[in-house]
Amino acid sequence: MSAHVIADDAEALTVTAALAEEFRAGASTRDAERNLPRAEVEKLSASGLLAVTVPAEHGGADVSMLTLAEIFRLLASADASLAQIPQSHFVYVNVVRRQGGQKQQRFFFAEVLAGRRFGNAQSEAGTTHVQDIRTRLEPRSDHSYVLTGVKHYATGALFADWIPVLARAEDENLHVAYVPRNAPGLSVIDDWDGMGQRTTASGTVRLDAVPVPADRVLPHHLTFQQPQLHGALAQLLHAAIDAGIAGGALAEAAEFVRTKSRPWFESGAETAAEDPLLIQRFGELAVKLRASEALLREAARTVDAARADLTDDSAAEASIAVAAAKAHAAHVAVEVTGALFEVAGTRSALNSLNLHRHWRDARTHTLHDPARWKIQHIGRYVLSGTRPPRHGLL
Repeated sequence: MSAHVIADDAEALTVTAALAEEFRAGASTRDAERNLPRAEVEKLSASGLLAVTVPAEHGGADVSMLTLAEIFRLLASADASLAQIPQSHFVYVNVVRRQGGQKQQRFFFAEVLAGRRFGNAQSEAGTTHVQDIRTRLEPRSDHSYVLTGVKHYATGALFADWIPVLARAEDENLHVAYVPRNAPGLSVIDDWDGMGQRTTASGTVRLDAVPVPADRVLPHHLTFQQPQLHGALAQLLHAAIDAGIAGGALAEAAEFVRTKSRPWFESGAETAAEDPLLIQRFGELAVKLRASEALLREAARTVDAARADLTDDSAAEASIAVAAAKAHAAHVAVEVTGALFEVAGTRSALNSLNLHRHWRDARTHTLHDPARWKIQHIGRYVLSGTRPPRHGLL
């Protein structure tokens, strides 16, 4: 496999904008028919976008978080499912950056630059809570390991070359094992049936005594013993997806009103786009969307600042800024995608138009983790200066 190597932030955004327009054209049909975007994912790899966070010393563009957030926002405005697929890829590239040894970094960054993809096998179902990880990483006499467990919501795994698996070792510490997609004992099951994000293929990964060499295991627990941006990076990309969903929905609603809607007879307007009440509502929605986009940019800049000078305080500022962006974007995404029908009228509810995909995507994606807990951490930080916890979800 080979891929283009993107040089800098400007090229990354140019490539993203072109791909987003290309992906937008087939997004509705892919969702309606649940056609998995294999060709589109391959184009993402070939474009070099999946390698833009590889450090410069390893040959990557090492783009800013501001640029990375914009990449995800643009992709999500075109196809929310497609944007979600590589989210974990960037999270686990970052794990290599922070916890990989020199040989591990050289190997995995070369893989990413060649266009190879990371999926994820992180969450588990039926446990007491999201951090109750029961997948086991058992040592063998030759110092290698075997993995055993079942993972759910494994977005990206079906399309991956490598699947990072979150597991506990004998000492109960968390590790990430990077497993080839075709490893013996590993199976990826396309059983995702969510009402939204339908083509992410976020199904099940089964691990039945999967062999793992020692040099494919990273000590993830060490991430949380010091100031870290693991959660801030992951949540920033989720916020960007929500903002992108809202932006894509508002743009499609405006186009629908301009070209397909009729004015309400009491408005006195000749076209729906001249109806003063519709103009008012679009203005209200646009203000909320702009606020989400502004919070997203501010959060990304705060993460960039923390990357440059990582301390307990800068990490806390980054997590709080991202939490604010994510909480706001999640609310606005659901509101805007629901309001699409309010402004577009009866015809917009036709199943054949599939405009409801925006709301289904927003409603599904915003369930990823509860915004109410983000607000709690923001409130504590404001009132008492309490830094947010280092659990990787903030």
